[in-house]
Amino acid sequence: MFLQKKNKMLKRGMILFCILALLALFVPLLSPWSCTDMNADIRNMSPNLQHFFGTDKFGRDLFVRTFYGARISLLVGILSALINGIFGICYGGFSGYSGKVVDILLMRVADIISSIPSLLYVILFTLVFGANEMSIILGLCISGWIETARIVRGEVIRLKNREFCIAAGLFGKGKLYIFFQHILPNAAGPVMINLTFLVPQAIFTEAFLSFMGVGISPPKASLGSLIQFSRSQMQTYPYQMIFPTLILVLFIVSMNLIGEGLKNMEKVREEE
Repeated sequence: MFLQKKNKMLKRGMILFCILALLALFVPLLSPWSCTDMNADIRNMSPNLQHFFGTDKFGRDLFVRTFYGARISLLVGILSALINGIFGICYGGFSGYSGKVVDILLMRVADIISSIPSLLYVILFTLVFGANEMSIILGLCISGWIETARIVRGEVIRLKNREFCIAAGLFGKGKLYIFFQHILPNAAGPVMINLTFLVPQAIFTEAFLSFMGVGISPPKASLGSLIQFSRSQMQTYPYQMIFPTLILVLFIVSMNLIGEGLKNMEKVREEE
């Protein structure tokens, strides 16, 4: 009964996330309105059947622009989480299998990198390489892999001397084979939970930077830049800020629901 309840949390998060992701993918493609075309005749139009979220002060359709921005935010979140996951798994696995001196050296390097807030890395990359998606993704990947590396390293140290790993070694299997066939599957739960929480962190970081004016630059739009752009219209046309903010919150909530569902399922698995 406990597991079924937590599965409901996971299912709700996945359903919400899939709906938002599909809207982000198909709305800009299928809508008759462009996310960049301006029309002075329909400036600041309230939500209606033609423009579901209304229009901004340049006459651009906010429904299309919001989900176009959600697409960029989602790209930043998922791609940065994948890169961090791959690098963190490789780094943590190598560190765990290395000797004591190399292991200590590698983890001290990770500690030094993580001592600087990740936001500073992202801001530095956007200033050097320009305000675009790849700059933000690269900035997020400077230190975003460290927690994954620590998890994988701990699992390698815990499992590499277990009977099934020793038996595989006696049968002539290499460390790489043992790592991917025996150790990594046992660490899959904690790693997936960590990667799931990296996605909303990256989405929020990108939105915050765009809101502060150092993120995605025009004419592109992200959820953060849409919120920042509509700030001057908040008192007279509040819907222009409400809708992008709502979609941003729903994205973060959906990923946190998925992460919490996976975390609780992992706890139940460990108890069994």
